Amino acid sequence: MRLPSLLLASFVAAACTKSTHHLTVPVEEAGDPPEVAVGERLFLETRFAEFFASHLAGGDVNAPLAAGDPTLDEVVDADGTASPGPFLGQAMNCRQCHLVDELQSAGGERMRTYGDFARRSPIPDRADGRATTPRNSPPLVNASLARPDAFFLHFDGEFATTEELVRATLTGRNYGWRADEHAAAVAHVARVIREDDGSGGLAAAFGALSYADTFAGAAHVPPELLLPAPLRIDVATATDAELLDAVAALVEAYLDGLVFQQDASGDFSGSPFDAFLARNGLPRHADPGESARDFSRRLRAEVSALGNPLFVTPADGAFAHHAQPFQFGPDELEGLRIFLAEPATVPPSAGELASGGIGNCIACHSGPAFTDFGFHNVDTAQAEYEEIHGGGSFAALSVPDLSTRAGDAGQFLPPSASFPDAEGVFLRVPSAGDARFTDLGVWNVFANPGVPGPQSELKVALCAANGLDPATTADDVVLPLALALFKTPGLRDLADSAPYMHTGQFDALEDVLGHYLTSSALARSGAIRNGDPQLQGIALAGSDFTPLAAFLRSLTDDYE
Repeated sequence: MRLPSLLLASFVAAACTKSTHHLTVPVEEAGDPPEVAVGERLFLETRFAEFFASHLAGGDVNAPLAAGDPTLDEVVDADGTASPGPFLGQAMNCRQCHLVDELQSAGGERMRTYGDFARRSPIPDRADGRATTPRNSPPLVNASLARPDAFFLHFDGEFATTEELVRATLTGRNYGWRADEHAAAVAHVARVIREDDGSGGLAAAFGALSYADTFAGAAHVPPELLLPAPLRIDVATATDAELLDAVAALVEAYLDGLVFQQDASGDFSGSPFDAFLARNGLPRHADPGESARDFSRRLRAEVSALGNPLFVTPADGAFAHHAQPFQFGPDELEGLRIFLAEPATVPPSAGELASGGIGNCIACHSGPAFTDFGFHNVDTAQAEYEEIHGGGSFAALSVPDLSTRAGDAGQFLPPSASFPDAEGVFLRVPSAGDARFTDLGVWNVFANPGVPGPQSELKVALCAANGLDPATTADDVVLPLALALFKTPGLRDLADSAPYMHTGQFDALEDVLGHYLTSSALARSGAIRNGDPQLQGIALAGSDFTPLAAFLRSLTDDYE
């Protein structure tokens, strides 16, 4: 397991002269491969941002900023509570939206598993009306797990590889770069790599090496930072694009190592749920050729047959970063049963609806990772939109077909290199001031010529979910089926990822369960536009909330 770490106090003190939040733990972790360690440095690098590029002191990439990007002054929680930003005085980096222990409290809480605390993360001001990311910041731990089918990243499947995501992030709007500044962004990233002299506080935490020496594998680079030959590059002769690719490959290596605790067999082992499975000899992973959903069904059968369960109690351990007890008891077991339960038919019978106790959760959140890595519409976009504009407004929203969208890409598609001035009304935070604004998820990506990477696999996935043949189904038939679909998140360590859903609209797990109770009824009445059919299969009662939430909290992991 990759162990995240804090910045060195020297890095923070050197670059954050106004901050009172100083951090004290070294960056490098024993045993990390060199590409992971160097990838971590790049993940923390604050000089790639547009704000840094436009505020260079005397044109020197090694000089600190006279004043940092105000976006980083504070970290504001969903409830409005503000804390001094860990990168105050600097410019944007990846860690600003994907925190770990930077804001950890004295009692050990407020850890993140590479997410943040906001409903939507603040981004640099470029006077374009975009003050935050359009979606909640997803945790990165377990985000790079291998998939049984195609590999998609971001809530809308925009990226088919981690390297694509990294390149787009470093040169994109989250770092302050507008879509028409892509070439300038690439050139600036390359300039930082070429001209870095190893003198900064961040470099000091990684051997005080320049990027040029680190990337080339110079003779004085210590073994723990000596990159494998295939990842080395001469920064003096490499093109700007080649340097960006080199950066992306190293950050990918770092992100690939962010995985929840596993034992020697590769089974997840850090949560009370995992301890309960191990203690009772229950299955912990899929057999060869077995799907995650079939694994979950096998687990359900064995849990049902468990005559005398052995529970996990606080006597067995304690969390270091959470106030909750380390336990898996009768409530958690009842919640697990509800989580694994499926209806006999979808929608459920009247008797099943009356009885409750059917979460149908494994339709999307199969174990052991608790995600199918697929795309579903579970009413989050519609619920948020209608909270602002009223019931029925999402159904009435005018959404163009494929040819109309192509004919007015400037209005309907998100900004990209192909459409740098696009307004992107369907990848915006909903607003009372403009009823066009909403987030249609995968609809923004599918058949979008500005996003070529995932197209073939995305069509396969969308067609498979709807029983269509991708070879014979036209794109204009598939596009409406992508409306308001978002990728299924994993459920491990939910305690470190509130607020919940891609909208960040729910503060507590019970709020999420209430959403599913309401939305499943709406789905059965046909009131959810392009709603996922499996949403209709949920049959919960209010009395199910306490045990189901207890089970979900048993997936908490003391990640550190």
